[in-house]
Amino acid sequence: MLKILTSTQVKALDEHTIRHEPVASIDLMERACRAFTFWFTARFTTDKKVGIVCGTGNNGGDGLGIARLLDAQGYDVKIWIVRGSVAEREDFKNNLARIRGKLPIFEIRTEADQNLFTDRAVLIDAVFGSGLSRPAEGIYAQVIRCINKTNAVRVAVDIPSGLMADKPSEGAIVQAEYTVSFQLPKLAFMLPHSASFVGEWQVFDIGLDQRFIDEAPSPYFLTEPADIRNVLRPRAKFDHKGKFGHALLVAGSYGKMGAAVLSSRACLRSGAGLVTVHSPVCGYSILQTSVPEAMVSIDEHEHFFTAVSDLKNYSAIGIGPGIGQDAKTVLAFTRLLEKCDKPILLDADALNILSSTRELIHLLPKGSVLTPHPKEFERLVGGWKTDFERLQKQIDFAGKTGAVVLVKGAHSAIASPDGKVFFNNTGNPGMATGGSGDVLSGVITGLLAQGYSGLDSAITGCWMHGLAGDKASAQLGQTALIASDITDYLGEAFRI
Repeated sequence: MLKILTSTQVKALDEHTIRHEPVASIDLMERACRAFTFWFTARFTTDKKVGIVCGTGNNGGDGLGIARLLDAQGYDVKIWIVRGSVAEREDFKNNLARIRGKLPIFEIRTEADQNLFTDRAVLIDAVFGSGLSRPAEGIYAQVIRCINKTNAVRVAVDIPSGLMADKPSEGAIVQAEYTVSFQLPKLAFMLPHSASFVGEWQVFDIGLDQRFIDEAPSPYFLTEPADIRNVLRPRAKFDHKGKFGHALLVAGSYGKMGAAVLSSRACLRSGAGLVTVHSPVCGYSILQTSVPEAMVSIDEHEHFFTAVSDLKNYSAIGIGPGIGQDAKTVLAFTRLLEKCDKPILLDADALNILSSTRELIHLLPKGSVLTPHPKEFERLVGGWKTDFERLQKQIDFAGKTGAVVLVKGAHSAIASPDGKVFFNNTGNPGMATGGSGDVLSGVITGLLAQGYSGLDSAITGCWMHGLAGDKASAQLGQTALIASDITDYLGEAFRI
């Protein structure tokens, strides 16, 4: 797992590396500058005129170092230095001395002309780094607004200026299309509000002390491919279907049998040995035709889930996709929770029933997996003002219920009962389509059935679901992507 540290911890990490590697701070800055330049030159040709807007702190020092390196590569580079209230740092002074008289440098002191940057095709933001503790004001806010008004491609160094790394942001913030960060991602990168400022982001390893990172306390992590490989268990030659669990999916109702089809197909594709779908009578022919690999348990009702099956033969249960909220369904759901002693996933209508019948929350088995989208989560816990508040509500709810809580989104957040949060980094906007969540429910239920823990099932299922969506998007594009395409590409995803 890639650990996410606070800005205070990152500053301490820099200082620790400088003391114990040891390395001069200006040389550590040079590593960051070279990493940024490597990224930049792979994307922008030398015919693109480059502007670099620098503050006078360490982020500005990065900008000056980048300017020197890009000039050496043949780029037309102009530099603007914002002279506000921030004192010059030593590394800024050193990098300024290296380029003084060699590159055009303009200073902005009292007022920022809105047309300052209009002749540049690419504008690099190096005004503030992640150490910013209050909203940008005065000349800094003016410059940020000027940066945002240009037609240039905007690229942020480490973090967009004005954006707080680990608390809510206000005021002027650079709206970057790309952000190139160093060593570790910022918590803000994972949250919806930051998307319009951060754009597409990438993190480069610049050799900061790994032991310090390993020992630094943090509840936040970003899942990496190696983490998934370490969890997945290989199959042995003489394994049989009985070794990979029997999943029960309670899914579908009249007019919503597609949810049952999608979740059951995904459950099978995720490796479950056996899958039984409990469905109302109206779904029998649909399921037997659409998913011949699955068995079907028929409810006594024509249109809704109204009765609990005998659970003893199942190793895990998934409930919710398309079941509706009929009064008889609510009663059956209650009875299922009362008798359930299996790993269970709740999604969609199961979550909506839970939020409208809150006295049922205490019946959740420990280790349950809940997979709400943000609106479903809001119904469970109430509203929030900022993404950070929502994240804390998620942590609190997981701790209170003993459940693994997965709030879906561009960086789905998975909170465990012990207060840790694991962010996902696969998937794309093409997956914002009806039925995508049903597929995720099936994948996680299939992993639960195979004996993976609730947390491992949620992290791995979410990652595989996103990777399958990425593979489908690569072939089909985002606009045309539909939920069943995600299932179709699960096989390729599991070959990681």
